[in-house]
Amino acid sequence: MKQFKRTERIKVKTAKGRKLSSKLWLERQLNDPFVKLSKEKGYRSRAAFKLLEIDEKYKILKPGISIIDIGAAPGSWLQVILEKCNSAKKQSTVIGLDLQEIEPIEGVELIHGDFTEQKTVDELNTILAGKKLDVVLSDMAASSTGFSDVDHDRIVMLCELVYEFAIENLKVGGSVVVKVLRGGTEHKLLADFKRNFKEVKHFKPQSSRQDSAEMYLIAKGFNG
Repeated sequence: MKQFKRTERIKVKTAKGRKLSSKLWLERQLNDPFVKLSKEKGYRSRAAFKLLEIDEKYKILKPGISIIDIGAAPGSWLQVILEKCNSAKKQSTVIGLDLQEIEPIEGVELIHGDFTEQKTVDELNTILAGKKLDVVLSDMAASSTGFSDVDHDRIVMLCELVYEFAIENLKVGGSVVVKVLRGGTEHKLLADFKRNFKEVKHFKPQSSRQDSAEMYLIAKGFNG
């Protein structure tokens, strides 16, 4: 993927009534090349480039597959999936799931709900019509508490839930991409992935912010 050079930083003056956190957020946005590029490309967020990098390295996205993005709002990963997984000859089943409402995207089946609840699973099964999924994606992260140990435990819990969902809903040979924090995946969960998938790797995209502890676990070749 294209390497981005860091140019001279733009500094934002503190306006009356503007909190420091707002000033720092705005400054970061203005100095982030992926924010600018996402607008140029029409992506809903800069997160699109993380999935593009993951797919460039691990070749997860292919035409004609059944795929779900859990925690899909605002929908930038869904946009990438459509670009990569639909062709003139092979159309994919693309599903976006989130507790938040997602603005409709043509070619995407949207589910508004909690993926751990049975009614949501029932809605998914209706869409899939008895089929299993080829790919489960999740870029979910719990809101930061400011305490690293607590944040780590919360994202491990989300990873465990995504793992359990994937085991129940993936085809043999299927793949999972899930967000984790620096330091990798909790030992037992990593062992579970390695036992049930042929290939398990950790990867930090260039498009992840430099100060972010996020990285991704990529698991390919589900044993069934």
